[in-house]
Amino acid sequence: MTDTKHFLKDFGVIALSILIAAGLVYSGAIESLLTSTHGLRLFGSFFAGLFFTSIFTTAPAIAALGTIAQNGSVLETAVVGAFGAVIGDMVIFLLVRDRLSEHLMEHMKHNQGWARFTLMMRSRSFRWLSFFIGGLIIASPFPDEIGISLLGFTKLRTYWFFPLSYAFNFIGILAIGAAAQAIA
Repeated sequence: MTDTKHFLKDFGVIALSILIAAGLVYSGAIESLLTSTHGLRLFGSFFAGLFFTSIFTTAPAIAALGTIAQNGSVLETAVVGAFGAVIGDMVIFLLVRDRLSEHLMEHMKHNQGWARFTLMMRSRSFRWLSFFIGGLIIASPFPDEIGISLLGFTKLRTYWFFPLSYAFNFIGILAIGAAAQAIA
């Protein structure tokens, strides 16, 4: 498949995901599901957190997390949802971390700016900046794949990834829950 076909396919899936999320919110389907399964709210938070990480499922997950937070505790939703998000991020981290970073490095070797880029990558400020921006992307509704790839540039160890992913996702889900309660 060409890059254009991949892009169009991915764009279509993302657009469909957003439409489904909007439909679920406006129809009240998420709210009625959550009220009928009130005891499973924690499971719903975990499951929605798991899907909060991927570009293809983030829109419905945000809708679900917002609805769960409106009908319960924002803090509880963020605590449990972040655990689900860490599981999703860990899968992406283990699959994407080195492969995407190495692919980008290989691509850069064939360009003129490679020498400058390698010097910049070795600097501490670049690593901290990559770490900070990667964390912000993980906390935001943007696709975690990009943030995880940036963390791959920093050569972050797997045992540090878990607490950092949890903290960033907790902040992001907490912000979603607070915004959902504010507009309710």
